Amino acid sequence: MKTVQISLNSIDKVKSFVNEITKFNNDFDLVSGRYVIDAKSIMGIFSLDLSKPIKLNIHAEDNIDEIMEVLKSYIC
Repeated sequence: MKTVQISLNSIDKVKSFVNEITKFNNDFDLVSGRYVIDAKSIMGIFSLDLSKPIKLNIHAEDNIDEIMEVLKSYIC
C-alpha cells in the first residue's frame, strides 16, 4: 500500500480523478480525519472537506508506477 496527499479542490478535478482511477482494478481509499471513503465514489468524495489536501491510500503492488503517473496532477 502507498499513501499520497492529493488535492481535489474543484468539481471538475473530482470528476476527472474518479474517471482516471476507475480504469484500475485496485482499491483506493480517501482518508480525511476519521472518515475513510471509497475513492471511486463521487458522492463519497463530495461528503469530505475538499478545501484541504486529503490522504489517498493506494492498495496496489504491481502497477504502482502506472498509477502514480496518472495521479501526478492531483498530488500535492
